[in-house]
Amino acid sequence: MEPQASPPNSTERKRWMSILAKASYADLNSLWQNLPDKPEWSRIRAPEIGMVMVRGRMGGTGNRFNIGEMTVTRCTVGLTCGAIGHGYVSGRNKEHAEVAAVIDALMQRKERAETVEHSIIKPLELRHLDRRNQASKKAAATKVEFFTVAREN
Repeated sequence: MEPQASPPNSTERKRWMSILAKASYADLNSLWQNLPDKPEWSRIRAPEIGMVMVRGRMGGTGNRFNIGEMTVTRCTVGLTCGAIGHGYVSGRNKEHAEVAAVIDALMQRKERAETVEHSIIKPLELRHLDRRNQASKKAAATKVEFFTVAREN
């Protein structure tokens, strides 16, 4: 019998779950297909599609307000070694949620975490940062500076 999974650092787990949730399914699936020694798992909670309320803050820091609803898919799986993983993704892609849950469970296994980090999590994080930088550059190119010229009477 394999040793039990050790509880992950909550900050680290938030980081990798965020990366998995933000990744496109095409990117995630291509990296997942290349992962050697995929584990066996069973569904604890089959992928479910639902809605969540998205909230914002006025000015980014002010009072909270409801923006609207968003579709999400969630899934919970258990590896044969006992680790349990959860996947939450935006949209309606059940496979994305299930693969994210399996990867979450794998990341909790000390002997697999480093391999999964280097082969899946880090490349997804770099792709996300690249897309964000490209969007920022595109937005910066359209920036307009307004200024006022003082008039003398």
